[in-house]
Amino acid sequence: MNTTNLHIPSNKVRDIERYILTELNGLYPESELRQFARMLFEAYLGWNTVDYLLHRDSTINQSDLLRFHWAVEDLKQHRPIQHIIGYTEFSDCRIQVSPEVLIPRPETEEIVLSIPPTQGTILDLCTGSGCIAIALTRRNPEAQVSAVDLSDAALKMARSNAALNNTHINFHQIDVLDNSALNECFATQTFNLIVSNPPYVMQQERSQMDANVLDYEPGMALWVEDNAPLVFYESIAQFTQQHLTKDGLLVLEINENLSNETASLLSSYGFECQIRTDFRNKPRSLFCQFPRSR
Repeated sequence: MNTTNLHIPSNKVRDIERYILTELNGLYPESELRQFARMLFEAYLGWNTVDYLLHRDSTINQSDLLRFHWAVEDLKQHRPIQHIIGYTEFSDCRIQVSPEVLIPRPETEEIVLSIPPTQGTILDLCTGSGCIAIALTRRNPEAQVSAVDLSDAALKMARSNAALNNTHINFHQIDVLDNSALNECFATQTFNLIVSNPPYVMQQERSQMDANVLDYEPGMALWVEDNAPLVFYESIAQFTQQHLTKDGLLVLEINENLSNETASLLSSYGFECQIRTDFRNKPRSLFCQFPRSR
């Protein structure tokens, strides 16, 4: 195969980077494109950032060159880079991803890193890829961690990710909106920490979403109806009210446009709530506890 047919000047690393920047110019910011290049070289050739910088005049073989070509073609269609390489990094863990699970976001990672350590019991509701449960298990090796999701495909991915990261997590296939099923599964259990990143994007917010989200990520993990945007939070609040230890902590990722409404809902179930902002200064999480006088 001739590199000319791929519009790549040569097999040199610096020319491949230039090809990525040129072909995708205007679709993504240049800084993001340079990050894409580094991610592709790591995924395809096993190079870290130092290797990438030291080998800019090196050449790669035709087979690997073709992989870069198809990656660029996928990126033109707004396919997420994480789906192209098959994984993402999250809180020092490698998390495999696919269209069946949400791609872990930096905002979620920030929340996880802000949760205080615990040696007790942890429950992750709507676990998806398992990234939150896995990160918390790695950070709290003495804790007993359980995780719940409705999707069979998501749980298969989460179990694979748990094994990949050498973590033991008890996974359960349950609909978080089915409170009776949750209570039956965890009838005798209480938790020191309950955490969840449930679906919270309203249908009316679709126009604000990027194509790489709308076209490639699972709707059941994203969308809620406009007339019941807090349905998951209500179910979680009802369950948590009975299954959180007296001094336990409930941590929720939230819709930035519904932060006050979500806090009010949790308050109505007896929790004291603190709204926390993310690195973009947007309301992103709720930290909830029972009052000390309870």
